[in-house]
Amino acid sequence: MKKILLIEDNAEIRENTEEILKLANFEVVTAPNGKIGVDAAQREKPDLIVCDIMMPELDGYGVLHILSKKPETARIPFIFLTAKTEKTDIRKGMNLGADDYLTKPFDDTELLNAIETRLRKQEVRNKEYASTADGLDHFIEDAKKVLDLSDLCRDKKTKVLKKKTELFAEGDSPLHVFFVRSGNIKTFKAHPDGKELITNLYKAGDFFGFESLLENIPYQESAVALEDSEVVIIPKSDFLVLLHQHSDVSASFIALLCKKVSEKEKQLLHLAYNSVRQRTAEALLKVAQLHDATEKINMSREDLAKMVGTASESVIRVLSDFKEEGLIEIESGKIKVTQPGKLQKVVRWSVAR
Repeated sequence: MKKILLIEDNAEIRENTEEILKLANFEVVTAPNGKIGVDAAQREKPDLIVCDIMMPELDGYGVLHILSKKPETARIPFIFLTAKTEKTDIRKGMNLGADDYLTKPFDDTELLNAIETRLRKQEVRNKEYASTADGLDHFIEDAKKVLDLSDLCRDKKTKVLKKKTELFAEGDSPLHVFFVRSGNIKTFKAHPDGKELITNLYKAGDFFGFESLLENIPYQESAVALEDSEVVIIPKSDFLVLLHQHSDVSASFIALLCKKVSEKEKQLLHLAYNSVRQRTAEALLKVAQLHDATEKINMSREDLAKMVGTASESVIRVLSDFKEEGLIEIESGKIKVTQPGKLQKVVRWSVAR
């Protein structure tokens, strides 16, 4: 049973609203003013708060401001009740972090719909989704309920890619967001002279291709399957619905975007200042993360060189050195990282100790 905290100074409205909520099978805690309401919120930890704005002791804005500063109450959905309908008042409440705004008088259906919608959104927000295709499906299904869009991601499909199949090319218009279901995908930038630099590697559970879509610019890199892979394709329109109408989705992709910008800056810094030996060690560690620790890396020397940003011959010489030092094993062209800790030291100090 969900617990609702009702903060309302008008006794008649408080009692009538409490009765409506109890009939809808909610547990209800009431408070006659804002000061008592703040204490009740911290003590009871309700699933949702319904709060009047104009109250003695402490008004609704003050209640929301105090609770939003406390970690234990900051994420509780908050619905304002008020007789005022000025846009400035509504904006003030929303800027403070209110989730909804009901004007008096309201009917029971309007109140219950607002509460149930906020509780559904909170359930999705608190839910952890696995970085798998099933986890993505579960998230989309929950998002459909929250956003009330039954056709959300209706056109989502899984594409089977053979090794070296191109998913999109630099300069193409961004029409989809991609999710790796299995296999590995590389993205790379091409130089006019034909040379390539691998900018990122994606494994099962990773999203990619959303940066250009967010900026509304053509793809700045190309994407190709490193091995036989399965990729879930999410239409641009569905992705934007999730992004614009669900704050947690926005936060997740902003975090991913910030991480990618940081990785690109780090890559440029290392290309400028790190030795080929250091960059090769870093590339091996990154590729090794795509595989189980017991698996051998089956990546061409050409692709490794594209990650390192140097000629294939230079990478081959470094690999030979690493093999002699016991940091890796090479069998039938496949590489196994045997000393990841020492490779990390190579990255940091250019010396395996």
